[in-house]
Amino acid sequence: MKKIQLVFLFFLFNSFFIDAQNWKNAQWIWNQEDGALNSWIAFRKTVVIKTIPEKALANIAVDSRFWLWINGEMVVFEGGSSRGSSQAGEWNRKEKITPTNTWYEEVDIKKYLKKGKNTIAVLAWYWGRETHKGTYIDSNKGGFLFECDLGDTTITSDVSWKVKKHPAYDSNTIENGNSVVQYPVKYDARKDLNDWSKYAWYSENYNDNNWSFAAEKGKVPTAPWYHLEKNYTEPLVNHGLKNYENNSALNFPFISDGKTIICKLPFNMQITPYFEVEGDSGEIIEITTDNRLNKISTNYTTKAGNQIFESFSWMNGHTVNYTIPAGIRVKSLKYRWMSVGEMVGSFETNDPFYQRLWWMGRNTLFVCARDNFMDCPDRERALWIGDVADQTGYIFYSMDNAGRLLLKKAILNTINFSENKVIGALGPLRVRELPGQSLQFIAQTIWPYYFNTADLETLQKANPYVFDYLSLFEMKANGLPKYRVRASPDSWDWNDWGVKETVDPEPIQAAFYYMALISAKKIAEELGEITQITWYTKRIKTIKESFDTAFWKDGFYSSDILKFKDDRANALAILSGLANPNNYNQIVKNVLIPNKFSSPHFEWMVEEAMCMAGNYEASLNRMKEQYQSQVNQKNLTTLYEMFPRGGSYNHAWNASNTVLSKHIAGIEPTKVGWSQFKVCPNMAHLTTIKQIVPSVQGEIIVAISKKENVFKLDLENPEGTTAIIGIPKKDFNISKVKLGNTIIWNKGKFVDGTFGVTWIGENSDFIKFEVISGKWNFETE
Repeated sequence: MKKIQLVFLFFLFNSFFIDAQNWKNAQWIWNQEDGALNSWIAFRKTVVIKTIPEKALANIAVDSRFWLWINGEMVVFEGGSSRGSSQAGEWNRKEKITPTNTWYEEVDIKKYLKKGKNTIAVLAWYWGRETHKGTYIDSNKGGFLFECDLGDTTITSDVSWKVKKHPAYDSNTIENGNSVVQYPVKYDARKDLNDWSKYAWYSENYNDNNWSFAAEKGKVPTAPWYHLEKNYTEPLVNHGLKNYENNSALNFPFISDGKTIICKLPFNMQITPYFEVEGDSGEIIEITTDNRLNKISTNYTTKAGNQIFESFSWMNGHTVNYTIPAGIRVKSLKYRWMSVGEMVGSFETNDPFYQRLWWMGRNTLFVCARDNFMDCPDRERALWIGDVADQTGYIFYSMDNAGRLLLKKAILNTINFSENKVIGALGPLRVRELPGQSLQFIAQTIWPYYFNTADLETLQKANPYVFDYLSLFEMKANGLPKYRVRASPDSWDWNDWGVKETVDPEPIQAAFYYMALISAKKIAEELGEITQITWYTKRIKTIKESFDTAFWKDGFYSSDILKFKDDRANALAILSGLANPNNYNQIVKNVLIPNKFSSPHFEWMVEEAMCMAGNYEASLNRMKEQYQSQVNQKNLTTLYEMFPRGGSYNHAWNASNTVLSKHIAGIEPTKVGWSQFKVCPNMAHLTTIKQIVPSVQGEIIVAISKKENVFKLDLENPEGTTAIIGIPKKDFNISKVKLGNTIIWNKGKFVDGTFGVTWIGENSDFIKFEVISGKWNFETE
């Protein structure tokens, strides 16, 4: 524990040091008001630069978002990260200050600068309201901060900057209620600021004499923004303005007939809509999407003549729907997609159902990620930790480093919102405890994040909070944890949507608690926390000894055999390791095959439990039954909140990708940070699988095929890794295993001599080899 405290104190000292180094003279600036809700504020600054330095790193902070142009060229499209809790923020809360600091971005602006006069233009958007804890903390003041040391010149935000509340944006767009922190856009082009450097219409001679000078709000660190921390997540990937899928059918330019124009996106994604039109003044253009839960829309009033507009409050859907009054000439309709990293992971197979399901799952993951992971991109955009726990498994098969860093942020944000030792689910405007989600977060997010990334620092920060929360659970005389409900002022006794009356809460929570203890013990072992290890070991032992006695009821687990035969509770018994392996087939046959009570939140865990029980075909069959109606909808590219359809049609907790990648393709890490991993496929009826895994070590490329008695496995694994290859014995009569043209295994015996390959034995399922990094081609005879 002392080591963790020292790390924590170092972090605090370092945050103060960053403030001193990076913010020497800059002032937080805004207009005279502290900031009305939903304010769009324009800033301009003209500077003369004699020489262009080797580096020009600008540090920029804002509450809440900013867009930056230099000399009329777009530099940053939507910068800034939602203010949330941080390690130093945790210290502030203990001191009864605010529970947050503010992130700043480091932006290289060198290529946009020129010798002589340069104009910097910034549009800042202040939201001014909170909806869900962990998603955004309002500072109660709009603020913008800028500093860039150019050697002989330092550009800083101060009173010399010009400022103007953008008159075209209407702040009174609150009709979307209180569930999404962002607002719809209402824009009157008749009040536009024209060529102030919003697009590439740069004019050195733009007259900003009627603009005010900025009001200085204080130097760093100052309330309400306090100390600044560099944002460690990666900037959103700007894919640029793109034509819609049905662009050619729209036949630009055309005269609108007043009917809604439906523009197709490649898949459900986060976009900002764009148009170029020509027409009369005072006409109203409406933009929305096909998403019935979408809270964001655009209302645009035209000016006379030609006009270009992009609405900066992002929305999502499969189509973008423009309602343009009759008589207006439509020259162009486009969209801009911004994403967290690139879609680098992939999964292909001969069965189109599973390939499309995996693709839909990945799309769902991406549309539920921006500056935090969220439950859905329409109704809430909130960091619910149970959704994050479901997302965690397939982040590592679908996303690059940007996704891993966003998961790190979710962990740190969550633990720093802990109150009274409770790791809360971060519900609407409060830290809300859902014990099942909090336990799942420990078991299926914190430890797996470390195991997949080797990020020891984050593990060290999380560990005290993990121990504190698990210590809140009381133990009963029978050796099981007391069911925790209404134990904190704001707890919610919720386990799953699904078929609610079939939820068996006691074995579910006991199994989740056991899983959390197992993961917490691994964390403690990694950090050398002997006292914690002893405490965890004792509780693990008593639960293991007591679970069957309490819940095993003639072929399945139940707290009441007349009331519950719950697929969720029985799946967790297998996943946790509490179920006796000798009982796996009974559980699958009696419960997991016939009973389909779970929502997508639990469905992937049921499917995974079936795989762990060795019933891979049954797992795939269940997956197809549950998702068939969605996969068959060709106009649907993401997955619903509830079966068969309900709630949002893009909800984070659809995680069958984890099952397909980890168990069917059989690819998963076996040592921290993917330094070693295994490829032990269980293909069931599938005959081909191709998968790319974007591991922290680099891309892992696997191609597997089986035909009659021939099994082939091709692997390309990154430098510095080793891989355990499992040649499946089921359905094959294998006499030889070849590596290329070289026989390496012959009738039960390893043929030594091939560099980089070691035989590590066989069991009833696989013949196993270990290989160093490189390209490998295995084939059986």
